[in-house]
Amino acid sequence: MTDPAHPADPVTVPVPVSPAEPVTGPAADPVRRWRRLVDTGVGTVVLLDGFHALKHAVRFGAEVPVAVTADREAALALADDLAPDVREPLAALLTEVPRATYEALVPRPHPTAVAALAVRPPREANLAALARAPRRAPVVVLDNPRNLGNAGAVIRLAAGFGATGVVTTGTLDPWHPTVVRGGAGLHFATAVERLDVEELPAGPVFALDPEGDDLRGVRLPDDAVLAFGSERAGLSAALRARADHLLALPMRPQVSSYNLATSVAMTLYHWSTAGFPSGTQRT
Repeated sequence: MTDPAHPADPVTVPVPVSPAEPVTGPAADPVRRWRRLVDTGVGTVVLLDGFHALKHAVRFGAEVPVAVTADREAALALADDLAPDVREPLAALLTEVPRATYEALVPRPHPTAVAALAVRPPREANLAALARAPRRAPVVVLDNPRNLGNAGAVIRLAAGFGATGVVTTGTLDPWHPTVVRGGAGLHFATAVERLDVEELPAGPVFALDPEGDDLRGVRLPDDAVLAFGSERAGLSAALRARADHLLALPMRPQVSSYNLATSVAMTLYHWSTAGFPSGTQRT
């Protein structure tokens, strides 16, 4: 797998390009607000790219100071069909702007022609959520991940399983715009932070490794810290030394590996169903 290049300290929101024509009328205020937030809020605001990202962010309580669309009627029709629970706040948030203006505000236009800026949760709040005890769901740790899209996919599925949070170690910023896009706005449904290995939350560390015990024979506790190595190098020496248990996913001989997000999904599914009769699930 080819890893996309990413800076050690990426900017959370891309700098917008000025529209081809000046924006006037009712659309001018949200555009000015957008540019002011980008200019002054680097590292504190994130781009919500598309209807589904905005829908999830609003649903899970994100602070969204500005949201624009090139087709307000179509966006609200999507809300009626797919997210009636947040239709009212979306109607209050969304301002229609000319398509050229919308396209100038985002690095890559989304098919739904919706974009917004949201305030990143305070680091202190995320750390408190990760440290809270007792935990009712595991924390997922991505040890020095390299692929931005994979990290976003992991955050999306971790939110779906109700994981306490997703922690990355190493240089990848889990709030990088590409990761946020892959997470579809679900960064706001779980605690997402970057930490050093020695800063990981308390709890037994179950690290996935080909030399570990078969996952199917192990019950994962709710306070587990589930650690996954990088796509190329596997577990770091520091994480391996921190692990209480090494676990391996079932795999057919001669198959070398699973995709990172697939590995996380298999492990969280095993946690969610262990010890429960068929047809039931954790609540």
